[in-house]
This record gives sequence, C-alpha cells and structure tokens, in this order.
Amino acid sequence: MEQGKKKIYIGIIAALFILIIGLVIGIVAGGKDKKSEDTTAVASSEVTENASTEEKTVEETSTAQTTTEATSESASEKKEENASVKADFSLATNNGWESGSDYFCQYDFVYENKQGKTLSNWQVVISGCEKVELSQNWNCEVEKKDGKLIFTPVEYNQKIENSQKLEFGFIVSASSKEETDKLAKNATLTFDGETAGTNTSEEKNNTEATEEKTEEKTEQATEKSTEENKSETKEDSSKTPFENHGKLTVKGTDIVDKDGNKFQLKGVSTHGIAWFPEYVNKDAFKTIRDEWGGNLIRLAMYTDENGGYCSGGNKKNLKSTVDKGVTAATELGMYVIIDWHILHDLTPLKYQSEAEEFFAEMSLKYKDYDNIIYEICNEPNGGTSWADVKKYAEAIIPIIRKNDPDAIIVVGTPTWSQDVDKAAENPITGYDNIMYTVHFYAATHKDDIRNKLKKAREKGLAIFVTEFSICDASGNGALDKNEAGKWMDMLNEYNISYAGWSLCNKDESSALISSGSSKKSGWSDGDLSEAGKWLIEQFKK
Repeated sequence: MEQGKKKIYIGIIAALFILIIGLVIGIVAGGKDKKSEDTTAVASSEVTENASTEEKTVEETSTAQTTTEATSESASEKKEENASVKADFSLATNNGWESGSDYFCQYDFVYENKQGKTLSNWQVVISGCEKVELSQNWNCEVEKKDGKLIFTPVEYNQKIENSQKLEFGFIVSASSKEETDKLAKNATLTFDGETAGTNTSEEKNNTEATEEKTEEKTEQATEKSTEENKSETKEDSSKTPFENHGKLTVKGTDIVDKDGNKFQLKGVSTHGIAWFPEYVNKDAFKTIRDEWGGNLIRLAMYTDENGGYCSGGNKKNLKSTVDKGVTAATELGMYVIIDWHILHDLTPLKYQSEAEEFFAEMSLKYKDYDNIIYEICNEPNGGTSWADVKKYAEAIIPIIRKNDPDAIIVVGTPTWSQDVDKAAENPITGYDNIMYTVHFYAATHKDDIRNKLKKAREKGLAIFVTEFSICDASGNGALDKNEAGKWMDMLNEYNISYAGWSLCNKDESSALISSGSSKKSGWSDGDLSEAGKWLIEQFKK
C-alpha cells in the first residue's frame, strides 16, 4: 500500500516538473518572438529608409551619369570633328645634289590615314617658294602661285581610305641649299579645307628585314614565270642571243623571236656616251653577256645637255661612239638600242629637224642589221603632252621605215616616260613593230606607275622598260629592293623587256660600277655597286 502511494507521488511530481518546464519554454519562446518582431520592425524601417536613400542615390547617379555621358558624347563629337585636323604628316628631304650653279633637292611626302573614315580633297601648300623652281613631281598635280607650291590629287588618290597612305614627291631647284631646305617648315595639309596636323619631318627608313622577306617572296613568285619563259625560249648555250632568237618583232603586247616564241630582252643602258665613252667597248659588252647574263645594250646619246648632240657636242665623235657600240654588240650577237636621249630639251619637237637627220642616217647605215632597235625620244617632260609626242613620232617613224621597214621602234611617253596610259588612249596607228616606254625608279615610282602600265597593256599596248633603277628618281639616294622586287614580278609576268641604268662608275647609287673601280670590263663583285649586283641577280633568274 505504501509502495503504491509512493508511485502516485512520483507521477504527480513528474507532471508538475513537466508543466513547469513547458511554462519556461513558452516564456522564452514568447520573448524570442517579441525580439524577432522588434528586430523585424527595425529592419523594415531600415529597409524603407535605405530604399529611399538608394532611390535618391540612383536618381543622383543617373543625373551624374547623364551629365557624364553628355560630356563624353560632346568630347567624342569634338574628337571626331577634329579627327581630320590632328593628323601629322611627314615631308622630308630624301636627296640633294648640285648641278651647275643650282642646288636640287628631292622631297617625299607621307601621310597615313588613321581616322577611321575616308578623307578626301587633300591639298598641300608650301609657302616661301619665291626663289624655288619645280623640277619634277609624281603622284600629284602642282602649280606655283603667289610664291607658293600647291599640290593637289591626281585621279587615283583623290580619296584616302582608312589605313591607307597618301604618298607623293617632287624635286625643286634653287640657287642655294638654304632655299630648298626651308620648304618642309612651310607646309600645310588640308582635307576638305580643314588643316591637318603638323610636319613630323621623319626620314624614310627601309628595313633590311622587309627587303629580305620581299626578296624571298619575289624569288618564289618569279620562279614559275621564269621557268615558263625558259620552256618557250629554249636556248643553246653555245650560241649568241641573236643566233638563238634572230630578228625580233612585236606581236600583240609581246616581243617574239624568229620562231614566234615570246622573248624578253634583259640588258643595261650606258650613261651619256659623251661623258662615259670608255664603257662602250666590246670587252665590257662581252662581260655583260657572258658573266652577267644580259643580251641587250642601250646606247644613250643625250641631245640637249652640255656636250649633247644638239647643244655643242661633237656630232662626229658621238656618232662614232654609237657605231662602235653597234659594231661590238653585233659581233657579240647582242641586241642594241640607239637612244635619242632627250631630257632637258623637255619636248622632242625642240630638235625634231636634227632627229629627222639623225634617224635618216642611222636607219640607212644599219638597215641590214637585224639586231637594231630605235628609241626615238627618251623622256618627254616639262608638260609635254602625248599629242606633241605623237606628232613628233609620226614624223620620225616614216623616215626610219623608208630605210628599215620592220625594225622595232620605241616611243617615249609624257612625264619622263611614265604616262603610258595616255598613249594607250590614242596610240600610233598604221605601223607595225611599235612599242612604248615606261621608265621607273623604284624608290619613287610605285603602284601608281605600275597601274598605268597595267592599264596600257590591257588596252593592247606593247611596252618596253628601256630605263630603270632601284633608287629614287634623281638616280641617287637609297635603294628600295622591296618596290624593285614588285616591279620585277610584273615585268617577268608580262614578258616585258628592260634595260638597267647605268653602265658607268659615276658616284651615284644607280651606277652599276662602283665609283672606286677604274676597270672598264671584266668586273668582279668588288667592282660592282649594290645596284649592279642586284641587276645581275635579275638577269640570272
């Protein structure tokens, strides 16, 4: 009985204990809920306050951003507006030399368009040119007005696309170097009338790496066409060039040999035979044929310079030198050009009567020679038009044809024999075996002249490069093997014949013989200039 009561008491105590524990837990839980509610209320208040603050901040930020964007847009517009007016160009002297009492200076202009858009209607004005005379220009039109030289676009460079370069050049003369040197400081460039930048006066820099890469590419590119030419014109190495190919004629745009195969003449031009007659000798020509691989000699007889045929030169001696050259070339089985080398006379019309007498005599004397080519006007220039050249040619050609009915006759073209495209628009008709000249100096004459050649050829004109070098248009200055490689690619691809300038040791970069060599034949590598070594490499490709 006592034991049962004890169990009841223990159960009551346990129940009370559980009840107390439950009450404690409830109180604690209630406290927690209240604290949670209080915390939530505070948090809610903070969120609301923060939201208001954020909204205000966002609004302020938006306003600031709008202001910034507007400022940025305005700056961008201003930058774009001024893009074409803040673009430096380079107008730098490439070469200078004395001739008589005058000093000549070549300038090269370069501007690279980095504006992200096409620029057009450029103009370069050089002030302070009252005592300066323009001698030559390329890739531009130019006029002298109010003591200023004003350069403007030609047809193909009126617009300069983004990332493209505007390049042109010119040669001026004055009584002193000081007069020519100051021109770069007085130049301004504009596009659509807006001034563009300042002259950085950076000198041109040809990198050897670029040259080596281009030479390698040139070698690969020309290998195929050279092999094709070899397959068309197989030669017996025991025979002379003439024995292999005989009398040459013009067929379409090509020179072809006696068998009707395309044939490419590769040779050298003498310098003026009045000044360097010692290089007109059989041993020299034999070296060019046997050691260099050439098959052509061009005899350059100046007409209007000091000692020229029409300006006080000894006509008898000059014609004797021509005959010596023709005889030596003929005995060696080489082809030979008789060159009426106009230059300072500007237009062939100036000495037309003398030319008529000269070519009447030459064509009669050599009428039975099948290796003679007549070049009737070297480089018309000074504004001479194609109409004037054509008029002259149509007077000279019948005189030659009367004695030599089918020899190749080469006609010069305006602007130092660069405007062959103008001849293509209105070619000489009524005669066979007529060709037209393109002359280039690779550091000066680039895609613009190559494009003219291409257009003329597409119109069916037969072209002969009777003079070229790999320096600039002055015949001096740095060599540009990169551009020269592009030229040789084109000449070989189109089967265009050529003669490199010039066979002499004059102290200028176009001379094929080093100025330190006195040898007149049998030259070793040490006797050759860089231009001479390069030309021989072309002959052997």
